[in-house]
Amino acid sequence: MKKADIQTFFERLHADNPNPEGELNYVNEFTLLVAVVLSAQATDKGVNKATEKLFQIAETPEKMAALGLDGIISHVKTIGLYNAKAKNVLALSEILIADHNSKVPQTREELEKLPGVGRKTANVVLNIAFGQPTCAVDTHIFRVSNRTGLAPGKTVLAVEKKLMKVIPKEFGVDAHHWLILLGRYICKARKPDCGSCKVYDLCRFKGKTV
Repeated sequence: MKKADIQTFFERLHADNPNPEGELNYVNEFTLLVAVVLSAQATDKGVNKATEKLFQIAETPEKMAALGLDGIISHVKTIGLYNAKAKNVLALSEILIADHNSKVPQTREELEKLPGVGRKTANVVLNIAFGQPTCAVDTHIFRVSNRTGLAPGKTVLAVEKKLMKVIPKEFGVDAHHWLILLGRYICKARKPDCGSCKVYDLCRFKGKTV
C-alpha cells in the first residue's frame, strides 16, 4: 500500500472513531495486565464476565496474592485454560510485589519476564496503560494487515515490525485499536462486511464481497 493511501487509511479510521478504546474491562494498570493475561485464546466478553467480581475484591497485587490459587480459580474457571492462567496471575502478582514495588513495569523487557506475559500482552499493556505507540498483533490485526496490503507478513512479528514502520506517528497510539475493531466487526475471517468498510477502496483484498 502506498504511503499516501496509508495516511488516508488511518485518517478515515480516526474520523470514524476519534477515541477508540479496548474492550477489556479494568480498573487500573494491574487489573489491565491481569485481564490481558486471561484473554489469551478467550473472548473479551468472557473475560469481562469472569473478572467483574474478581476486580471488585482484588484490584492490587497484594489482594490478588491473598486470594491464593484456589481463590483466583474460583473466579476465572469459566475461561479457557483457567488453571494455567490462574497460576500465572498468582505468580505475576507475587513478582510485582517482590520486585516492582507492586507497580506494573513500563518496559516490554520487564513485562515479558512476568509469567503469562508474551510480546502481544506486553504491547497491549504498554499501549493502553502507558500510552506507548505499540501494536499488539492478534489474529484480527494479522488478517487485516495482510488482506488490505497495509503490512503483509508471514509471521505476527513480521507484521508488527512493518506496522510500526508504516503507521503515521500521529496515529501510533490508537492504530492497534482501530485495526482490531476493523478485523473483529468488519473484516471478519469468514465473510468480511466490505460494504460497511471505511477503507474499502484502499484495500487490496481480492475476495472483496462487494
